[in-house]
Amino acid sequence: MKSLKATGHDLADSAFQLTVLRREVADTLHLPLFHEKMSTAGLFPLAPLEPTVLQINVGKMCNQVCRHCHVDAGPDRKEIMTRETMQLCLNALAQTSIGTVDLTGGAPEMNPDFRWFVEQIHQLGRHIIVRCNLTIIVANKKYYDLPEFFRRHGVEVVSSLPFYNAKTTDRQRGDGVFEDSVQALKMLNAVGYGQEGTGLRLNLVYNPNGAFLPGSQKGLQDQFKRALHKDFGIVFNELYAITNIPVSRYLDYLIESGNYAGYMEKLVTAFNPAAAEGVMCRNTISVSWEGGLYDCDFNQMLDLHVASPVRHIRDFNLATLNQRKVVLNQHCYGCTAGSGSSCGGTTA
Repeated sequence: MKSLKATGHDLADSAFQLTVLRREVADTLHLPLFHEKMSTAGLFPLAPLEPTVLQINVGKMCNQVCRHCHVDAGPDRKEIMTRETMQLCLNALAQTSIGTVDLTGGAPEMNPDFRWFVEQIHQLGRHIIVRCNLTIIVANKKYYDLPEFFRRHGVEVVSSLPFYNAKTTDRQRGDGVFEDSVQALKMLNAVGYGQEGTGLRLNLVYNPNGAFLPGSQKGLQDQFKRALHKDFGIVFNELYAITNIPVSRYLDYLIESGNYAGYMEKLVTAFNPAAAEGVMCRNTISVSWEGGLYDCDFNQMLDLHVASPVRHIRDFNLATLNQRKVVLNQHCYGCTAGSGSSCGGTTA
C-alpha cells in the first residue's frame, strides 16, 4: 500500500480536501458550516489560551501505511525535519515556559536526528511526549533500545492500538501489526513503563475502525486493561479515545466506502459546545517538518497556517501568536462531537 501522494490521488492535495469538505457539507448535505455552528454556540471567533504544548511533527516518514492516517504517512514519504529546524524549535522553546513538547510524525523515531532532539529538549527541562506506533520498536535492531532511551529521558510514550485483538488492529494498520505491538508493549513494560510507582507513563490511543464515533473512553480503557493484562500480561496508564477526523486517508476511506455523508451528519448532530471549549488547538501550537506554525496537527495537514503574521518557527513570538484567532474549518466537527477529541483524549 502506498501513500495518497505516491499514487497521485486527488486527495493528496490539501486544497482539494477543503473543497470536498465544504462542498459536501454545505451544498450536498445542507449542513451548517462549522463556523456557523460555533457562532450559534457563542464560540466564534475562537480565541487561544496560553499555550502549554508545542507539538512538533518531525516528518512524514513511517514504517506503516494505516488506512485512517490523517498525515498520509508511509515509507515512501521522505519529508523530514532538519536539525537546523529542530534548533529553531529549541530556540523558540527557550523563550517560553511551555512545559510539554509533543513529538509526532509519521514515525518520529525514523528522523535521523530524533535522539539528538529528545536529548536537547530534555536538557531544557521540558516534559516530552513521543507518539510511537509501537511497531517501530521491533522493526529493526537499531530501534530495539528505544524503551531504554525513552526511560532515560523520562519520555511519556503515547501509542496507537486500535483494539486489543489482532483482527481489528491488523485490518486498520496492516498484517502483523498487533503481534509486533504486543511485543513492543512488553518491552516497554520491562523497563518500567505503565508500572505503578515508576512515573513512566504509557498511554494507548484507540480510534474507531469504521465510520462511527468512539464509545465511552472510560469503558474502553477498562476493556483494554482487562484484555491486555489477561491475555498478554501488559499494563498501561490511560487510554485515549480519539475520533477519526475526515482528512487525507480517512477522508478517502469515507468516500470510497460510501460512508462520508452519514459520518459527517453524525459529527454535526453530535456537536457539543462543552467539547468545543476544550479543543486542543486552544492550548497547543503545532510545528510542521518545515517549521510552519499551525493551530493543530489537522490544520497542518490541510495547510491552514495560523492566522498571524508569525507563521514560521524562525520568527516565533509568543505575544504575537497569542493575539491570533484559531483557524476553523469543516474537519473541526470531528474534535467537537460527543465527548470531544484531542491528542489527549476526550475534552468534555
